[in-house]
Amino acid sequence: MIKTLSPEHWQDYELVDSGHFEKLERFGKFTLRRPEPQAIWSPSLSEEEWRKRAFATFEKGKSNPESGNWVLKQGMPDKWINEYKREELKIKYKLSLSSFKHVGIFPEQSVNWDFLFSKLTQLKRTSNLAPLALNLFAYTGIASVVCKAAGADITHLDSIKQVVTWARENMEASGLDGIRWMVDDALKFALREERRGKKYQCLILDPPAYGRGPDGEKWILEEHLPSLLKACKSILDPENHIFVLNLYSLGFSTLITENLIKEYFPKSKPELGEIYLEDGFGKKLPLGTFARFSSF
Repeated sequence: MIKTLSPEHWQDYELVDSGHFEKLERFGKFTLRRPEPQAIWSPSLSEEEWRKRAFATFEKGKSNPESGNWVLKQGMPDKWINEYKREELKIKYKLSLSSFKHVGIFPEQSVNWDFLFSKLTQLKRTSNLAPLALNLFAYTGIASVVCKAAGADITHLDSIKQVVTWARENMEASGLDGIRWMVDDALKFALREERRGKKYQCLILDPPAYGRGPDGEKWILEEHLPSLLKACKSILDPENHIFVLNLYSLGFSTLITENLIKEYFPKSKPELGEIYLEDGFGKKLPLGTFARFSSF
């Protein structure tokens, strides 16, 4: 059965409105306006209201539409701290205005943070051991911090040194320590772990459509994801395990994700579907497909 998941309300984030290929989002005290290629409908608020509410607006570059500049109103910082709280889980993270429109967090992924925290807490309680977790393509590490908060022994891997440093700042802001940091190519690392016979109780994958490893290795999702999933099958503990795959690519449907999970994890009983954010006017913004399962 294909599901749709959307985060419950949380204090430090709100999708205010969406439309005309943009989204208006509140991160704590500050509301941002930035591009969103899937918001093909019309916004609910007027252009005047968007301009009035936005503390910062991302303007695409003329030569490279993937990059651009932020136009800031007076009083808008380029860095600030927000918080995520859900029952026993409480973490903090740094937001920053990047030249690629990103701010360091993907709010829709909070549905997976809750899943990871709940499952890892349960696994640690029943086994009385710290579960080994591996977060590949880990970006600024919110999921890594969540895993550490749940008591996991977590390895955080990304190919870009600067975002690994950012992730460390998020760990420290949350009052935690002990995350293992790796700047490496995800596929190469997983294959090495496979050769070593390493087993993890938790694997998290959030791969981009395209990317580069630290030594220039090419990552092309449709070409390399099957090899990565094959390696992940080998390093995932067959007895006690948690697995999360998130795909944000316009070419990947939930059915493709389902076929891949059936091929490499045939005994699993995964949750499959789409993740979305709902704006203040009830419009649903799709933000990727997911597959996740556990042995318990």
